[in-house]
Amino acid sequence: MIVKRRIFPFFIPHYGCEHECVFCDQRKISGIGEPIAVESLSEAVHEIISDIKDTRPLEIALYGGSFTALPIAQQDAYLQATAPLIRRRPDCSIRISTRPDCIDTDSVLRLKSFGVKTIELGAQSMCEDVLRLSQRGHSPDDVINASKAVKRSGVSLILQMMTGLPGDCAEKSVYTAEQFVKLEPDGVRIYPAVVVSDTKLYDMWKRGAYSEHSISDAVELCARLCVIFDEGDIPIIRLGLNPTDELSGGLAAAGAYHPALGELVYSRVCLNMAIGLMKGIKPGSDVIITVSKGFMSKMTGIRRENVKMLINRFSLASLKVVEADIPKISGNMPKMIVREL
Repeated sequence: MIVKRRIFPFFIPHYGCEHECVFCDQRKISGIGEPIAVESLSEAVHEIISDIKDTRPLEIALYGGSFTALPIAQQDAYLQATAPLIRRRPDCSIRISTRPDCIDTDSVLRLKSFGVKTIELGAQSMCEDVLRLSQRGHSPDDVINASKAVKRSGVSLILQMMTGLPGDCAEKSVYTAEQFVKLEPDGVRIYPAVVVSDTKLYDMWKRGAYSEHSISDAVELCARLCVIFDEGDIPIIRLGLNPTDELSGGLAAAGAYHPALGELVYSRVCLNMAIGLMKGIKPGSDVIITVSKGFMSKMTGIRRENVKMLINRFSLASLKVVEADIPKISGNMPKMIVREL
């Protein structure tokens, strides 16, 4: 279960990582050129402490690098910079991200002693060929072993996956999601592949050695993955790259970049649910779809595209979507009721 908390993100882009995956340029993707200095982190933590009015648990998150691949002295310096907050508020915590081949039980326990309560693993795929073609430098077994080490230590585990990588396909991504479910993470992030300028993937795409993972393909695939993770009771905490001015301004040369990708995916999830529930509806009918609160826009779709599609598919006279105070199936999935008038 993911505890609601206020997160203060700090970036150490590409810090500690000795690999250059074909898709990666963390400095460009995050919009942060240089890693935060230890001194700057320490100052920020003291500012947080001085204005600590929020009663929710607070979390310092070190994103964008392979934290446990850093020299231990460097890791300790970052963690010690956060120590005043942990001493002041023991309910607060630290989150780090790292590679599956750079962590084991001993390192997890050391991190835990500093107040690290969440570890994110950049697994990306559970298919050996996809990892190799993406030059990840780790194996599916590394993901399994690292995940078990984190879980055994009582630290929350978040797994990150990517779709549309070189050598990937829909069924391989579905397989990765199914293998993630078996590892019982506390949450997942799904990042459909984006072709970022001046990366190896960009060069592959330019010379025709890689076909981009289109937005439409990513939306269709991620809608399938949402159902898999929902059935496994695993929250999806992020869908798609966080929008930045750089990515929106042309840095994302191709691939599945959209500032509202999550909205598009859950709109497709709602559409698929409605199609399944509307089988047997008579042509010419007037239909009302009732959804849980908060899902109205997702069910109607951008520019009411879902409504138009359902009217055409089932030859309806009319279709109305309404919200009601009915329990959701899960945090990401609405309850849906279809009535034929």
